[in-house]
Amino acid sequence: MLALAFLTVSRAALDPKPASSTTAGQLIAISVNEIRRLFALLTRPPINEDHILHWSYWRRRHQARARQSHYQRRQLKER
Repeated sequence: MLALAFLTVSRAALDPKPASSTTAGQLIAISVNEIRRLFALLTRPPINEDHILHWSYWRRRHQARARQSHYQRRQLKER
């Protein structure tokens, strides 16, 4: 429970307002799960931090694109 509280407070401190919409070039807001993943990877014995951060950026960019495509498809179905 303490770990979840830490992640939730960390998430709230990073971005106090949720993103209402995303465009193709944006990232989704960092999630509690992404903070947990980054914390776990960055506190391990030394490895390539640039690779970890690049991977996080790529994942969030990919998720933003997927979200945008999902919303566009839903709008087309509603017409």
